[in-house]
Amino acid sequence: MVNSKDFQPMFKRWEMTSFGDERASAVAERERQALEAAHAHAHAQAMAAQRAMEAPAAPAAPTISEEELEAIREAARQQGYAEGHEAGLATGHASGYEDGLALGRAEAAAELTHLQGIATEFGNAVTEADEAIAADVLELALHLARNMVRTAFEVRPELILPVVREAVDYLPTLQQPALLILNPEDALIVRGSIGHELEKTGWRIVEDGGIARGGCRIDTASNQIDAQIASRWQRLAHALGRDLQWLA
Repeated sequence: MVNSKDFQPMFKRWEMTSFGDERASAVAERERQALEAAHAHAHAQAMAAQRAMEAPAAPAAPTISEEELEAIREAARQQGYAEGHEAGLATGHASGYEDGLALGRAEAAAELTHLQGIATEFGNAVTEADEAIAADVLELALHLARNMVRTAFEVRPELILPVVREAVDYLPTLQQPALLILNPEDALIVRGSIGHELEKTGWRIVEDGGIARGGCRIDTASNQIDAQIASRWQRLAHALGRDLQWLA
């Protein structure tokens, strides 16, 4: 910008009396003033041009080559790919986690069901084993008991006495004829021990070789009791759910 102070000495106050005065001095003065004004204008333009030349030039717009432009594009594309890849990984990880969690729960439920089935089968197998063992133990016990009873009557034949008393006492009333049928060897023992007592109450002892030792049979007018050892054993085996014959 041109400073007015630089041109102040070159101008002279313009006066109205200058126009219309055709005197030589007035004309000369007007020409001088016009010349000074032109000179001042030219000087101002020169100063403005000089300052414009001295002012720093505006930086030129940068130029970008095609290779640099392509490099910028590639960098932007790589950055976009990286950001998209990272976002995709995050989304895929979250989705995979949910899918894996659901799959893990399903597999755990299936495994639990499988284990429950195994536990049920094992419980059933244990129950069956217990029943089988109990059955085997009972079978063994019956065999042992049968052998012990057989041996007991051979070693202690007097065991026939409680058998006879139990059979006789089973009858509420006694009606004649009242027969107590025994093996001949057992009949000898019974007569020698309680024969007199039985005769007083109306019993008659009858010997029968078909009756095994250790048992008896009772016949009255209204009742018949089979207290033979084989029959008693058979009833006991049936009560225990077994079919183990005395003579087997």
